[in-house]
Amino acid sequence: MVAILSWTINAHAQDVVFNVKDSGAKGDGLTPDTKTINETIDKAAHAGGGTVYFPAGNYLAGSIHLKSNVALYIGPGATIIAAPEENISEYDKPEDKIDNMYEDFGHRHWHNSLIWGENLHDISIIGPGTIWGKGLVRNNKGEDDIRPNKSISLYQCRNVILRDVTLYHAGWFAILATGVDNLTIDNLKIDTNRDGMDIDCCQNVRISNCSVNSPKDDGICLKSSFGLGFARSTENVTITNCQLSGYDEGSFLDGTYKRSGGAPIGRIKFGTESNGGFRNITISNCVFDYCRGLAMEAVDGAYLENVAINNITMRDVMNSPIYLCIGSRMRGPEGTPPGKVRRVIISNIIAYNVDSASSAIITGIEGSEIEDVTLKNIIIYYKGGGTREQAARAVPDLDKTYPEPDKYGVMPTYGFYVRNVKGIKFDNIDLHVLHKDARPAFYLDGVTDADFRFVTAPEVAGSRAIHLVNSRNINLFRSLNVEDKLIKEAENNDL
Repeated sequence: MVAILSWTINAHAQDVVFNVKDSGAKGDGLTPDTKTINETIDKAAHAGGGTVYFPAGNYLAGSIHLKSNVALYIGPGATIIAAPEENISEYDKPEDKIDNMYEDFGHRHWHNSLIWGENLHDISIIGPGTIWGKGLVRNNKGEDDIRPNKSISLYQCRNVILRDVTLYHAGWFAILATGVDNLTIDNLKIDTNRDGMDIDCCQNVRISNCSVNSPKDDGICLKSSFGLGFARSTENVTITNCQLSGYDEGSFLDGTYKRSGGAPIGRIKFGTESNGGFRNITISNCVFDYCRGLAMEAVDGAYLENVAINNITMRDVMNSPIYLCIGSRMRGPEGTPPGKVRRVIISNIIAYNVDSASSAIITGIEGSEIEDVTLKNIIIYYKGGGTREQAARAVPDLDKTYPEPDKYGVMPTYGFYVRNVKGIKFDNIDLHVLHKDARPAFYLDGVTDADFRFVTAPEVAGSRAIHLVNSRNINLFRSLNVEDKLIKEAENNDL
């Protein structure tokens, strides 16, 4: 791209490329360049489109306004810096766009951002440079709080490319895309103090080759909120060749990869906002290191269906490696029924040194059970160390609360906790514990039609492989050192 841009500058500078320094931008990191940058973008738009070029320099700015048919190219050595609070007049105020209270402040406003676009088409932010959200806050105190909180914010746009840029300390959201269709996010490096990217009510999305370090919140998060004023699904999404982590902020970019302890997040998640649902999602060839695992949550009345997850490696996972749930939080219009989760395949997963307090959790609710789940070719090494007392612990009903695996407390299994599910297959699952664990490998509660094939787990004296509660049609074949059998009814059984 650099070579292409260089050729473009030399051959067609007046027609295609608009250099912000030629327009008067200082790039000294001290003088706000907001007005000059926006005037340069306007020039490109009035010319029918083009590339706004940021050569090496530090561009202090408030709200930058994207325009259709215009690309921002942040060149090598160039950094766009979010102006600090003393320059708050450089930013646009939060708009009064959405009047419902189904979302938090961050999901109801877009203009209070470093870079934003609304109702645009054919826009790009590209180049090897950096966006530093220095002056952005990581949350807001309420509707009267006008402080900026997002690095890149897009609302109802189409044909968007975000590529090659580095985002650091990027505010509440490094990227918030709401109602954006035909969105390509490729080769970004994000090292931030809250969410990496939130893809909300978007369709036809491709996320690839990205590294997201976000110790304090989610790395890549798909949502389907009421942020448009109506429910719209997030669908036709691919996430591939990405790396997620929860190292101390800044230590990913500087290569020190520091771990200060605690419970970093940094994962891939669907939800929590889930009014419109999720359909046709694939995740493949991703790496998780020192963060949480996969989370898929339908808690606001929508469907989560047709999901395929394949080729994932995890190391030092801080709570549940796989969390799949239906809840009835129902933050949305009154009278909406609970949602559905169905047709999910998770395969070829390797996870090592996984916190065993949470286990893997797959839980629906009575009357709205999870359906048709397949788990195949999975190897998990849990930390272990659970006790018989923990094995007897009752799991609380948290269907109406904010969904998070650690809210359940220590689970009565180290491996898989499965509740209110119809149709689940465990095929070639290999569980290990790094320290002996007295809890069962599997705990099934209210499960119908479970199939175990070639499932292994360590034998521990005085422990059992599976605990069954109110479950039926449980089929075991060459699994868990239990004779092949079909259990038609199990009220409270140990195997």
